[in-house]
Amino acid sequence: MRVKICGITSVDDALLAVDAGADALGLVFYPPSPRNVTPEQAAEIARAVSPFVVLTGLFVNAHPEQVEAVLQQVPLNLLQFHGDENAPYCRQFRRPYIKALRMRPELDPVEVMAGFPDARGILLDAYRKGVPGGTGDTFDWQRVPRDSGRQIILAGGLTPENVASAVAAAHPQAVDVSGGVEASPGRKDAAKVTAFIRAARAACAGQTELTQGV
Repeated sequence: MRVKICGITSVDDALLAVDAGADALGLVFYPPSPRNVTPEQAAEIARAVSPFVVLTGLFVNAHPEQVEAVLQQVPLNLLQFHGDENAPYCRQFRRPYIKALRMRPELDPVEVMAGFPDARGILLDAYRKGVPGGTGDTFDWQRVPRDSGRQIILAGGLTPENVASAVAAAHPQAVDVSGGVEASPGRKDAAKVTAFIRAARAACAGQTELTQGV
């Protein structure tokens, strides 16, 4: 089970997430978000963390020049597109990317995933009209496709209290959390981050034991 802590806004929060065992950190480049960071802030965070931590840059319908400008300043390992971007848009930056899908009631995730064959992963998030993410809402985890052959990242309203249930229901390859481990918007709570990561990994380990008949 891989865990991404998103909405990192400071070196201190980045280090506490890494110390707690996070595999990836999310840096939000979307000015309306309270978790938005400038390229200068992101570069400072990048310098502070291990090169083995996956630094992910989140963009929402950004002009390509904005993305390129960030890439010139910040050594991002992965791009996350959380708006209405299509596959040609996503691949033009020649970086590994994940595509976020907001789980509208009428959305068929398998059909939409097929339109992003080169995405490294598909992130499934809750849907709220007019809000691209960070809502704190969950969705029906039974809608997560099984045996799709794709790397599924589960997001949307996850917390230390519900992540185990989410993992058990959806069987994702990774989980992504932001608001659910915060003390306030943009500031992480060390105890919540640690509890979240432990709960997610324990749930995954429990599933593995059941599968193997342990």
